[in-house]
Amino acid sequence: MKETKVYKELNNCSISADIYDQGSGTPVIIYIHAGALIFGSRTWLPAEQIDFYTNAGFSVISIDYRLAPETKLDVIIEDIRDAIDWVRTKAKQWYDFDTNNMALVGSSVGGFLSMLMGTMDIKPQAIVSLYGYGDILGEWLAQPSEYYCKKPILNRNNASEYVGNTDTSEGAWERFNFYLYCRQHGVWVNEVTGLDRVNDREELMIYNPIDRLTSEYPPTLLLHGDQDTDVPYEQSLIMYEKLKEHGVTTKLITIEGADHVFDQNFEDPSVQNAFAKIIDFLRIHLSK
Repeated sequence: MKETKVYKELNNCSISADIYDQGSGTPVIIYIHAGALIFGSRTWLPAEQIDFYTNAGFSVISIDYRLAPETKLDVIIEDIRDAIDWVRTKAKQWYDFDTNNMALVGSSVGGFLSMLMGTMDIKPQAIVSLYGYGDILGEWLAQPSEYYCKKPILNRNNASEYVGNTDTSEGAWERFNFYLYCRQHGVWVNEVTGLDRVNDREELMIYNPIDRLTSEYPPTLLLHGDQDTDVPYEQSLIMYEKLKEHGVTTKLITIEGADHVFDQNFEDPSVQNAFAKIIDFLRIHLSK
């Protein structure tokens, strides 16, 4: 059964979380949705995946956060931090989760945000990244995307019609057009951070997980399709190799022939097998 609660109240924006409580003392999964920081919402966590996690004994909390370009990455990170803190304090009082056994699970940019949290003082006990990325300063985001440039080219004026000028924490699919513009022109980093990729590189490195890894990083499971047209498979491969260099417990599951959002094909045997491995990983690292 789902309960929705506001975890952060602002003057012009309320930010919510959906809670799927499995009882006192249960380990917690905080899910961070996809959408390139620009679109999407907490409701994007598919019902099949919610059932899969909860049937395995995990309480699940799917969170919203403010979206770009109206809100920039530094503030979005504050929302994620506040959500984690809320789970560990207020939500724990209501539901009595075992917040000492908490994982962050994220898809695409949610994987990026999950991995970024692993570099901070509020890090979880485990991280699962589905087709996420650990390097926002790589050329893959700085150059126009060959895949997205096959679609009608948008300029900034066209794209700006699909976003607003006030904070929002739930983004309709039409906001994808702003992401399309960003990828067609290689300006995603500039648009979502408000910083210049070249001139502000040192400041941007704070938000680049691959540059901030240490041996204290949480155990991390990476899943990625090797035919991903949005986030290159190499993003998970590079993160996997770097984590190993630092002695971090990590595993990479490659979904052969799979594109982005492969987990939407939940009944596919390879996806079912991958999710069984997610549960195994979480049970190992979220145990007392």
